[in-house]
Amino acid sequence: MKSQMLASGRVVSSGGTGDDDFDHQDGEGLATAESKPKLKKPPLYKVVMLNDDFTPMEFVVEVLIRFFHMDMEKASQIMLAVHTEGKATCGVFTRDVAETKAALVVDFARENQHPLMCNVEVAE
Repeated sequence: MKSQMLASGRVVSSGGTGDDDFDHQDGEGLATAESKPKLKKPPLYKVVMLNDDFTPMEFVVEVLIRFFHMDMEKASQIMLAVHTEGKATCGVFTRDVAETKAALVVDFARENQHPLMCNVEVAE
């Protein structure tokens, strides 16, 4: 066992055979915490419903309740915004979720013979 006296008066012993090299200048053997990379939040996208002259208002409300989990009051407000302003945002999601919801709405509308359309746009 190798002992060494420090300037503070403390004695430091190295356990082992005495031929350990404690002069690590290359950083080898030192415990370092790896920093985790900061993850950016994914960009958000909005699902925008477009007005048309053929899809019944009741169907639009049903779509908003079914696919965007709105209550009747909120769905009616969004439906009126689509009707009066030409388009309205139904929700803001990550890209995959927004594209999936828009596709589901369009598919459901086609199954029910309605021309309802939704676009996906970058949320600002």
